[in-house]
Amino acid sequence: MGSLPRFVLVVASFVLASVGVVRAQANYPTRPITLVVTVPPGGAADLVARLVGAKLSEAVGQTVVISNRGGAGGTIAAGQVAKSDPDGYTLLLNTIATHGIGPHVYANLPYDPVKDFSAVILIAKLPLIMVVNAEFPARSVKEVVALANAKPGELSFSSAGSGGAPHLAGELFKSVTGTNLVHVPYRGSGPAVIDLAAGRITMMFDATPSLLPHITSGKLRPLAAASPQRHRLLPDVPSFAELGYPEMDIALWYGVVAPGGTPAPIVQRLNAELAKIVDMPDIRKSLTEQGADVQGGTTADFDAFMHREQARWGAVVKQAGIKPE
Repeated sequence: MGSLPRFVLVVASFVLASVGVVRAQANYPTRPITLVVTVPPGGAADLVARLVGAKLSEAVGQTVVISNRGGAGGTIAAGQVAKSDPDGYTLLLNTIATHGIGPHVYANLPYDPVKDFSAVILIAKLPLIMVVNAEFPARSVKEVVALANAKPGELSFSSAGSGGAPHLAGELFKSVTGTNLVHVPYRGSGPAVIDLAAGRITMMFDATPSLLPHITSGKLRPLAAASPQRHRLLPDVPSFAELGYPEMDIALWYGVVAPGGTPAPIVQRLNAELAKIVDMPDIRKSLTEQGADVQGGTTADFDAFMHREQARWGAVVKQAGIKPE
């Protein structure tokens, strides 16, 4: 009997703590939210984060702070979020680099891409475009393949750095076409595109924000969109699927994840708010003008998508023998 009061106190304490947790989840958020971005200010990911972050702030009545943390293909930022408290106050704008390619490139990744995160929502995809210098004689993918086979190891493709989506697109192209191309990595899309436009590089795969000004000026010639359909900003350019290469389906993508173990009510609240945000006309307009395909969907949809991306790019990384810079 003497132990009963202690037992009652333990149960009461547990109940009160549980009530406190439930109340905290129901009132979420009660303070600012940090959205960590994997690149410095000014890039496509930063643009997406700031567009969505501003609307999320309005929706939940709390400031959304954008924290830019670049380096190691975004894995530094992802590692930071993975180790954060799972309370919904630290989120990551994740990408194909952090949850598709990076887990296969970096041997000592500071996080588990599956166990350490809770999927919230897929926001947008930016399909890649294959472009060549305007003076390059090939005017189609078929002609590029023919020239590459005639001069194995002489044609080059640039990228924003080893292990990124543009690099993997080139490696995938080599695999599906049986060509031998030389990869020339740069530190960012800017210098890579400049050298391509100057004719120092043969070709490149990248998204429209960095390519379109040079396509419009006539310095670059688009040959194919790495997507099942034609790109809305380049309706006269065929898709790789049309050309007989359905495997060439690759896009930069941006989603939101929370640390693993974040309570389901908080994750669902974030998903609901962000789903409404990406469906807003002004947000859709801003994203589509950048060449993005707006996504959305459930947490389960995004979780399944990330699993597919991880499985898919692991094989390409292994075949190409890609190592971190």
